[in-house]
This record gives sequence, structure tokens and C-alpha cells, in this order.
Amino acid sequence: MFEAVLFDLDGTLADTAPDLGGAANILLLQEGRPEQPLAALRPYTSQGVRGMLRAGFGIENTHPDYERLAAAFLEIYAARLCDESQLFAGIPELLDRIENLKLGWGIVTNKRMRFTDPLVELLQLSPRTRCVVSGDTTAAAKPSPLPILHACALLGCAPEKAIYVGDDQRDIIAGRAAGCFTVAAAYGYLGNGEAPDAWGADLVIEQPEQLATYLSQRVQPK
Repeated sequence: MFEAVLFDLDGTLADTAPDLGGAANILLLQEGRPEQPLAALRPYTSQGVRGMLRAGFGIENTHPDYERLAAAFLEIYAARLCDESQLFAGIPELLDRIENLKLGWGIVTNKRMRFTDPLVELLQLSPRTRCVVSGDTTAAAKPSPLPILHACALLGCAPEKAIYVGDDQRDIIAGRAAGCFTVAAAYGYLGNGEAPDAWGADLVIEQPEQLATYLSQRVQPK
């Protein structure tokens, strides 16, 4: 039934909130503003620099200070890319199960390539994953289906035989538009909108091992 599993990165494969939130707090202090609790920043983490500036400074990308603050944030983040980031509990076992079932797997993230590639290497995923598609790999990022379709092409897998797993509503929108089976990672950052049960995903999981169990019941080892 399935031939490949594709994952979002931040909030799905890896808990990167400590480093992203830490970068936001360094910038807040530099700008003479108080730090924010990580719990307050965490829901915005999957939205990258836009989410961090929205949560920390209350601004959107139309604000006159946005470009300056975004550049400063990315410079800080680049210097602490994987100080505290780590794979979520259960992800190593899930990847082992996927590989044991002889399924291909890859990463489709809106993170820019200059951050994605070194982070994937630091997380020791680069020897294992068969494709990495970043936010600037294709002409449009998620919620466009283009990055997921590109990943499926790289894996030689028809989209309808691929699973896309993400922790943000735009992940499910993109996965559905691409024609994939979609899985909402309810253990992730989730954004600040509707609950995962309302996203229209084919499956909602509270822990990575639930997907491992689901796959084991539906995929026969090759």
C-alpha cells in the first residue's frame, strides 16, 4: 500500500524549539526587550523566522523592522543550529521500522537549505534519508504541494503511495494537495490555530510509535 514516508523536520522529526526559541530570546535581549518563556514561543516554531518574530515581537513581514530583525535572528540561529535540538523520543525507532520494512523515507521542510542540510547532518540523519527538500528547493514552499511532489519524484514513488507526516496544518494541506496519505503529528508544535483533529488528516498520532504500529499492520517486509 505504501512505498515511502516523508516527514516535516521542525516539530515532527526533531524538537528544534530550544535552539529557535533561544535565538529569539537572544535577539529580544539585544533589542532591549524581555525574554519570552519557551512554552510561549514553542507553538510558533514550525513557522520559522516569521513565527519567531510574530511571537517575540508581535510583527508580521510587512513591518518596517521585519527584514532587519529577520536577518539578525537568522545570524544568531545559524550559530546555534543544533546546540539543544534532538530527535523526538520514538523517532529513531520509527525510522528503524521504516527501513526494516524497506520503505524509502525523506524530509520535506520549509526551512531554508542553508539551515536544513547542516541540521540534518548534525542530527545524524543525512546517511539515512533518501531525500531532503527544503523551503527554497522548489518554486513554492508548503502549503504548496510542489515540495512533496518533488520529494516523491526523487524517491521514485507515486504520491498516492507516500505518507506525509507533519505537525502544522499547512503540512496536511500540502500533503492532501499532493495526493498523499497524511498524518498529523499531535506531539509537535501545532501552530496556534485549529486542533490537529480538525485538519483533515487521514491519521492523527500522539506519539511516533503509533505510526510504526500503523505501518507494521499494513506493510509487509520486502
